[in-house]
Amino acid sequence: MALKKRGKWRYGDSQADIREEIFRYSGEVTYLAHHYADAVCKCGGRVFWLFLDDNQCVAVRACIACKHEHPIGDSAEYMAEAEPGECACPCGAREFEITVGVSLYADSEDVKWLYLGCRCPACGLTAMYGDWKNEFLDYRKLLALV
Repeated sequence: MALKKRGKWRYGDSQADIREEIFRYSGEVTYLAHHYADAVCKCGGRVFWLFLDDNQCVAVRACIACKHEHPIGDSAEYMAEAEPGECACPCGAREFEITVGVSLYADSEDVKWLYLGCRCPACGLTAMYGDWKNEFLDYRKLLALV
């Protein structure tokens, strides 16, 4: 399903809609995302609490099902300086489906920019929760760490 705009927000029916939102948003800020990965816990869970520190470019997900915490992408490298805060949807829910998208340097497989999109299963709100410059040298390896 395509995203539906209601007021200032967009709403989707599934995790797949997060990719559409990342693509739309990334096109507005110049560095278009073309490669994506959905967050899936080692237990198979797909719904998470999200903790974010935009200043340190750190995101950590915690699985609702098994409580396992996992730094997203290369966030583990920057955790020492980070103070991640828990994210919440405007509806008040704190659980999300998470997808990461990346933009690459021209003629390269190296990451230029990372986008972190979420969808709230409670209300369907689909939005960007973080984006930052990222210099990871192989986008496939970075996305495998989502």
